[in-house]
Amino acid sequence: MQIQINTDHNIKGHEALIAQVTDAVENALSRFSEHITHAEVHLSDENSDKKGGHDDIRCMVEARLEGRPAIAVTHQATTLDEAVDGAVEKLANLIESTLGRLHDQELRRTDPRIPEPKLTKSL
Repeated sequence: MQIQINTDHNIKGHEALIAQVTDAVENALSRFSEHITHAEVHLSDENSDKKGGHDDIRCMVEARLEGRPAIAVTHQATTLDEAVDGAVEKLANLIESTLGRLHDQELRRTDPRIPEPKLTKSL
């Protein structure tokens, strides 16, 4: 799973922050890693001009699941850690729900499956 971290001009994207956010995403989504091709994290300070405030740090996390459209969640909190933790928890729940629904749909299919083509060896 490839993880990309983006920050706005109000949040400095230093190596320690990138490592911390990457670890949080990997830990929260590790059980789904075989289904996720790419994750992108966007961090922003919504009211930096006011310097502080309640729930002004925003974390948006988008994941691309194999063969599915991208899914995204957003979480706002007072601190960067809370925003990231909240967003990755929401995303893990959304992925679990999405994959569960797909699995249930697969189990309930009544149409015949199309067999995969057999590969023939040409001489």
